[in-house]
Amino acid sequence: MSDAFTVLWTHDTCRALRKAGRVGERPPVAFSGVHSSLPAWSGARVGDEVYALHVNRCVVYVVTRMRVIDMERRDCCGTEPATWRDPAFAGHGDWSMLGVDGCGAAAVHVDATPVRFDTPIPGELLTRLEWRNRRGRTRTLKYVVDGRLERSISLQGFYRLVAESAAELAELSGDAV
Repeated sequence: MSDAFTVLWTHDTCRALRKAGRVGERPPVAFSGVHSSLPAWSGARVGDEVYALHVNRCVVYVVTRMRVIDMERRDCCGTEPATWRDPAFAGHGDWSMLGVDGCGAAAVHVDATPVRFDTPIPGELLTRLEWRNRRGRTRTLKYVVDGRLERSISLQGFYRLVAESAAELAELSGDAV
């Protein structure tokens, strides 16, 4: 059975997506890392879904839903860099804002819905969303006040959703992967 996760995309990432004209396009890749400069997709496996979220003015948006295809370097990634100055993933330059230059970046190939910034998560759903850690403990978002997320700290990272919350986000995001 596949799992679902959330990852928070920063203002810088989302601004770069808009500036590069990637709104409406489907990202073929995202990047995982071993350093805090990138979220570590260590719990994700092939077939899992990842919801990229963005917080703007206390409203949480689903930017894209990605299904993990593989976590290996492929021909599409370009040649491995010969020196530290060479691009790490030359073949994915169009999507570099997703973390290609992050410390220890690793490509995660995905089948994704189009990038969009017009799918807010309703405030009442924000209060119900739950995540589960490896020990089975669940938690909800902190700092939700009147259906608005006052602080995004509890979204920062890569977190496993409980099945009910994953189903609600799948219904909200709508587009089939």
